Amino acid sequence: MPGGDLEGTSDRASDEGPATAMRGVLLEVAYRGTPFAGFAIQKEARTVEGELRGAIAALDPRASTTRGVSRTDAGVHAEAQRVAFDTTLPIPARGWVLALNKNLPDEIAVRRARAVDVGYNPRFASSWKRYRYRLLFDKVRDPAHWDRAWRVGWELSLELARAECASILGTHDFAAFRSAGDERENTERTIRSLVIEADARDPRLYSVAIEGSAFLYNMVRIVVGSLVDVARGHLAPGAFAKALASKDRRDLGQTAPPEGLCLEHVELELPSGAGEPWPG
Repeated sequence: MPGGDLEGTSDRASDEGPATAMRGVLLEVAYRGTPFAGFAIQKEARTVEGELRGAIAALDPRASTTRGVSRTDAGVHAEAQRVAFDTTLPIPARGWVLALNKNLPDEIAVRRARAVDVGYNPRFASSWKRYRYRLLFDKVRDPAHWDRAWRVGWELSLELARAECASILGTHDFAAFRSAGDERENTERTIRSLVIEADARDPRLYSVAIEGSAFLYNMVRIVVGSLVDVARGHLAPGAFAKALASKDRRDLGQTAPPEGLCLEHVELELPSGAGEPWPG
């Protein structure tokens, strides 16, 4: 098989049906988003999905296009992006992990794989997602965090920021919490949790963890940027409640830069016939 290490796959191939039968594969993918123009495939741009499709095609040129759960922006990272595709190759989960990682750049890794139904689309099977945005409170830049956290050099009141969080919990119309490029008509979303947490290992580091049913374009970054603006006194307390009522983006603050954002977890509803993941 070209391009990959398929050690340990041949003994199971005959148990999974003829090579011409289609089967679905679900991947859990981690990546450092810094060198990419986002997840989704784009013309004349290097993307995470483009790299994944190339690695899959090296093993199976007849494989379907990939189906990702989230279209992360340029510079945004992921620990658990979910990507599905269909293939005719009877390769078990372990084989896909090992072989694809042979063909992927260092910034991308398939962390797990499992068998799923043909046509399974994780985007429509997602019940909630968790993003984490990292903040570095430091007057001077730190090369160790340059592309993994937003360095904030201002004095902040985290008490004001934490008080703001409660305003958007639950189900609301988040029309104000999106960038102009988002033209979706349905802007109702449910936020399960929004927490500002300190890093026990480094007193300079904090993170904003947000869980929700789904998110609008740049919604998480607008939430974080607005929390910072409230905490530094550039936005009046109560801004979130005001924006929910007005549905006006101008009632919120800045859009935080992409480098601090990471897709941390996606909760999926798996089909009943889904296989066991490897590694477990």
